[in-house]
Amino acid sequence: MSNVENIVIAGKSEHPLIVRRFGYGTMRLTGEGIYGEPPNRPEALEILKQTIKSGINFLDTADYYGEDVTNRLIKEALYPYPSDLIICTKVGATRKPDRSWIPFNKPEELRISIENNLRTLKIEQVQLVHMRAMGGHGSVVPFDESLGALFEMQKEGKILHVGVSNVMLEQLEAAIKQGEIATVENMYGHGQRTTLQTPHGVNTGGEEVLGLCEQHEIPLIPFFSLLNSLGKKDNRIATIAQKYNATEAQINLAWLLHRSPWILPIPGTSSLKHFEENCKAVEIKLTEEDMTFLE
Repeated sequence: MSNVENIVIAGKSEHPLIVRRFGYGTMRLTGEGIYGEPPNRPEALEILKQTIKSGINFLDTADYYGEDVTNRLIKEALYPYPSDLIICTKVGATRKPDRSWIPFNKPEELRISIENNLRTLKIEQVQLVHMRAMGGHGSVVPFDESLGALFEMQKEGKILHVGVSNVMLEQLEAAIKQGEIATVENMYGHGQRTTLQTPHGVNTGGEEVLGLCEQHEIPLIPFFSLLNSLGKKDNRIATIAQKYNATEAQINLAWLLHRSPWILPIPGTSSLKHFEENCKAVEIKLTEEDMTFLE
């Protein structure tokens, strides 16, 4: 990743974070349904070790992945952590024994989640945490109240930077007025740029959200970036993939890297082979003609 440009998180703060603009999302390291232990634990640990060897210094996790499986894998594979490694987590949800997703976003619940992340990751401060809006899950806690609880813990020193996740444009506008928003983690990709209803609730895409992020110099971290909400193959991606002798996943990732300098891709996989393929996407240099064709 030595040829990957850096991106600055919270660049206007006293403690900016410098990361390479290609990270890794750990969600897929869990078992079926994003629950339980990985089917191949040695491979999961090896992928995490390879992230560091590849030059990646940004990992995305959550204590409700597993539950708490990815945090424990990160600690087992990488502790003591490299000095430049940024571990980003999410709060606002939890899992029930039936594997359903439910809100966990009352101020006292968020404090439990932060303390849990600190303990399982074996860190003294969460460098970056996203407050996840639960969309269609019927949360009774206003989003601004949940976000305010994170800002309070930031004042206490438990959190360095606060971001938001799965937010609509109006929610992001309100959040920016409430405090310094370091990052936004939303569903976004070539095949998914609008709001989408999923089995887990409402997931927000966001051309308009990206525009606001660029305006305020806030990195957008896309999740589910390889999802095609149209439910069919995009022949344009296939055409460009053939041109560069690349996989369609690689072209999707290359498109993100070229779409905006404020996008920080975090593709996740449980396959070491696919991880290595994803990393090669940074070597693909799309032309202006390619980008116009893909639009």
